[in-house]
Amino acid sequence: MGIGFRELLIILVIALVLFGAKKLRHVGTDLGAAVRGFKKAVNEGDDEQTRQIDEFTGKDADFKDSAQTTKENSKSA
Repeated sequence: MGIGFRELLIILVIALVLFGAKKLRHVGTDLGAAVRGFKKAVNEGDDEQTRQIDEFTGKDADFKDSAQTTKENSKSA
């Protein structure tokens, strides 16, 4: 279902005819920069999500610890 070698070659030839060699080089550079920027934004989003999950998990762990301490204290009394 993916793009085969023939289809990729046809797309590249059409792009070369439409844009020309010099313009195609600039288009490729701009496209590469856009992809790098997108990947950076996705990675930053993943890092932020992981940080938030860690914070939330840490709060839950504190709550569970205090709940166990409260139970132990109530059994002692």
